[in-house]
Amino acid sequence: MSFDYDRFLIDQLVRPIANLYRVTPLAAGETPAGGPIAFVRQKKMALREDIRFFADDSESEELFRIKARSVLDTGGSRYDVLDAGGAPIGRLEHLFKKSLIRTTWRIVGADETEVALAHEKSQAIAIARRVVDFVPYGEWIPIPYDFVLLDGDRELGHFRRKFLSVRDRYVLDLSHDADRRLDRRLAIALGIALDALQNR
Repeated sequence: MSFDYDRFLIDQLVRPIANLYRVTPLAAGETPAGGPIAFVRQKKMALREDIRFFADDSESEELFRIKARSVLDTGGSRYDVLDAGGAPIGRLEHLFKKSLIRTTWRIVGADETEVALAHEKSQAIAIARRVVDFVPYGEWIPIPYDFVLLDGDRELGHFRRKFLSVRDRYVLDLSHDADRRLDRRLAIALGIALDALQNR
């Protein structure tokens, strides 16, 4: 399956025993550019995060995975992104101190160099999102969810939640990454991590 696209829809499929996601490439607007290219499974209540990406919903062919380096998420967590053979694609690092005010992730390539930083676009909205965590049923308050991916001062793309949907649906847009600095598999892994590996 090809990940040679710039825009993807990531939507969550509600299941009782696992978090499931579907990844579909997008053409212009919200038009799918063909069928889904990955199905993703995160086991609930797992001691150590191990999220698998499969070629189809039969889950017979693994494409890549996200694997936590430690059992407990105590802040500053690191997650390896590995291909089906176990070779590194890159790494996702949740930066705990920076995330106290504005959630921030560091994206590292297979060669151990930093590829990009991803953080909430608006600090004001980031603070508002934290405030609603203390409000009863605050998860139903429609706060924008918008992460920007940066290579230094250069914007590579965005990860935005779509409103007016029962389940979680996101658009990953890497249209500004014309030279394909960011491996699309690593970017999609980040999108899954932003939904599955942190409190929103």
